[in-house]
Amino acid sequence: MVSMDADLRDQCVLITGASGGIGRALARAFAAEHARLVLHYHTGRAAAEALRAELGAPSVVVHADLRDEPQTEAMMAAAVRHFGRVDMLIANAGIWVEQPAPLHEMTLEQWRGTLDSDLTSAFLTCRAFLRHLAAAPRESAAIVLIGSTAALFGEADHADYAAAKAGLVYGLTRSLKNEIVRLAPRGRVNCICPGWTQTGMTDAAVAEPEFFQRFTATVPLRKIATPEDVAAAAVFLASERLAGHVSGAILPVAGGMEGRLLHPPLPENR
Repeated sequence: MVSMDADLRDQCVLITGASGGIGRALARAFAAEHARLVLHYHTGRAAAEALRAELGAPSVVVHADLRDEPQTEAMMAAAVRHFGRVDMLIANAGIWVEQPAPLHEMTLEQWRGTLDSDLTSAFLTCRAFLRHLAAAPRESAAIVLIGSTAALFGEADHADYAAAKAGLVYGLTRSLKNEIVRLAPRGRVNCICPGWTQTGMTDAAVAEPEFFQRFTATVPLRKIATPEDVAAAAVFLASERLAGHVSGAILPVAGGMEGRLLHPPLPENR
């Protein structure tokens, strides 16, 4: 990973979901900027430990189920004990239920599970970080939330995910940008909305030619994002040097995507 000279040396960055595809790219990008890293995982301990060994940067691995209030608070406390302070939060953890489920068939269990994993977890993590800022005031701080184009355009058969991400993108981002400055006068909150991204969770789908054609029909760049595309945007938004007057921004990383192709062309032989 090439450094952007984002002036993040020795800044402490907490990355949730660091053991996943985008999370690992985020960690590598911030390590390239010489940041100190708090690498959170829920179930991917081996991947998180391997990532820490690979990076060779000042880092600590922390476990938490971010749906759980005491565990989330304990994660932040562990980060502060290790590094003394946390300067930036990258709220990346979340789930997407692969099996399609139109709303009239979706179970309440799935709905609640997705909202807890994708929205409540972000609430608890942001709250823990803001409580840390309240206890240790400073001039600047940053939160970067990882949303989704599902928040911008919706996603049929995945309304649980779209609703959770919309709450994060619009509700949290635009509210917290006004709250964080009470604790850190130059504090900023921004959000990235990736489109389809090449991770282990999506590899099977994006490898299908028919899917690729359908997905890229409204994407001018005609390609699918890499985790490194998302990570580069996160470094930019986290950096006061590069984005010091950017707050409340909702940045799609989706190749110029305009929406969903609802009515694909019929095959030529029909």
